[in-house]
Amino acid sequence: MIKNELSVRNPLRYLGNGDSEILSEGSFGAVMAPVGVGKTAFLVQLAINAMLKDKNVLHVSMAEPVTKVAVWYEKLFQDFAGQNNFKNWEQILEEILPHRFIMTFKIEGFSVPKLEERLTDLTAQGVFRPDIIVIDRFPFRGPAREPLLELKRFAEEQKIRIWFSVTTHRHEAPTAEGLPPALSNIDDLFAVILQLEPSCSDIVIKPFRGIPDHVQKGIVSLDPATMLLKSAS
Repeated sequence: MIKNELSVRNPLRYLGNGDSEILSEGSFGAVMAPVGVGKTAFLVQLAINAMLKDKNVLHVSMAEPVTKVAVWYEKLFQDFAGQNNFKNWEQILEEILPHRFIMTFKIEGFSVPKLEERLTDLTAQGVFRPDIIVIDRFPFRGPAREPLLELKRFAEEQKIRIWFSVTTHRHEAPTAEGLPPALSNIDDLFAVILQLEPSCSDIVIKPFRGIPDHVQKGIVSLDPATMLLKSAS
């Protein structure tokens, strides 16, 4: 099956337990990097991989309109399929798109109760029930712990995996554990934390927390020219 073959070829399998499942149900994952390094590209490819396995993904964006987020999916999937010599990528994309729902908020208008309300409406009406939620640019600044605890309880009840992008700033000193200030006092809520770090030729994906010990650091990276995932092996 073409969808399964594309999923098997995804380098994400090197970060998971052989089936690309990096997070367990009800858990939080974070992808840390400065602006423009590739957080959205990584999360979109993680979402595409889930969609190829018939899992539903809710993409929540507080930075881009629905149309621009959709372009991310189309472009990265086209490039990934082309890299793997699959010519009928449009047909495959059309087949997996029902597994994606894009939701946008303005940062100043976002709150966890609003997200839960909209998600509950979608689920109750039988429109969409996610297995995975991707939240791009969650407003970590300010009192984030209580809203995140509320969202964590919701994720555990619904058995949903939730990924966040976390923007780091070079001028901000990390905590003693090496985390950005945005995650100080809330990092215990995250089962998996990944860091994107530009190197000479790649953007290396470094496991910070929650990745199996046998996974070698730097084995998965992003190509800075295409933003596609690739592996060293």
